[in-house]
Amino acid sequence: MNKKMLLATTFILGCFVSFAQNVGSSPEYIKALTSDWKGERFADGRPKVTDAILERLKKISLEEAWGVLRNKGFQNQFEGDWTIIQPDQVMTGRVVTAQYMPLRPDLEKQVKEKGKTENMAQKGGTNSWPIDLLTIGDVYVADAYGKIADGTLIGDNLGNSIYAKSHRGVVFYGSIRDQEGLTEIKGFNGWIKGADPSYIQQMMLTSINAPIRVGRATVLPGDIVLAKKYGVVFIPAFLVEDLVLTSEVTALRDQFGHQRLQEKKYLAGEIDSEWTEEIKKDFLNWLNSYPDKLPMSKDELDKYLKDRNY
Repeated sequence: MNKKMLLATTFILGCFVSFAQNVGSSPEYIKALTSDWKGERFADGRPKVTDAILERLKKISLEEAWGVLRNKGFQNQFEGDWTIIQPDQVMTGRVVTAQYMPLRPDLEKQVKEKGKTENMAQKGGTNSWPIDLLTIGDVYVADAYGKIADGTLIGDNLGNSIYAKSHRGVVFYGSIRDQEGLTEIKGFNGWIKGADPSYIQQMMLTSINAPIRVGRATVLPGDIVLAKKYGVVFIPAFLVEDLVLTSEVTALRDQFGHQRLQEKKYLAGEIDSEWTEEIKKDFLNWLNSYPDKLPMSKDELDKYLKDRNY
């Protein structure tokens, strides 16, 4: 084979590979999707938001989180109306996404063949593939197009595997089976659209760690989940640290304002509008004598307040 033919063959093969659709997104693709994140990443390319931020996020209200995202132009990050396995528990974590579609045999065949080249398990259903990729702190988030009967993505066996790998749970725009068994897995939780005793059938996995839709929200791999009794917010990784700090300061402002209103020190209009220099000074003094441990470090708080018109 001469040099020109070799180059042509290489080009054709390269085009074939570039157009071949992966089941699991490559690290390069995930990095491109989440390019605003400048911190550490996992080997799969997802942003590695710290455990400390995930823990602090648990105390943030859905309204505060949604408000920060809306102010930054992210208005499609909330989904409500869930069935929750453990309603009184809060779950935060790093998103691993999966997308499911109604079964089409020719496409399913391609997915399974591609899965072989990506070292996906060949025994069992493809609904186990996302579970195999989970690590501690991950939340398995799936778009199963709201299918309930015959759309059950997991039962208690897969639920045990999910919790063993992630110490978290799931957010499914779809359904589960064995809800009673899943409830008995200590620490596991799930936000789902329903439960049914049927087995999964006539649906197929099409992608892992690609963008998905969850109801009215758009979700990327590496997003951060805040799941509470009244809904779920999906937070872009590059915004989560600022969101947590902003929400914590807002909660402190509210606490200060409520206390001063109860003490009748200020009028409601003074607290609800831009604060005067007198109120700002009073707030700073109040913070310095705050009776409990502040949720953030003093350096974080000082840096935040320095450039804010509060």
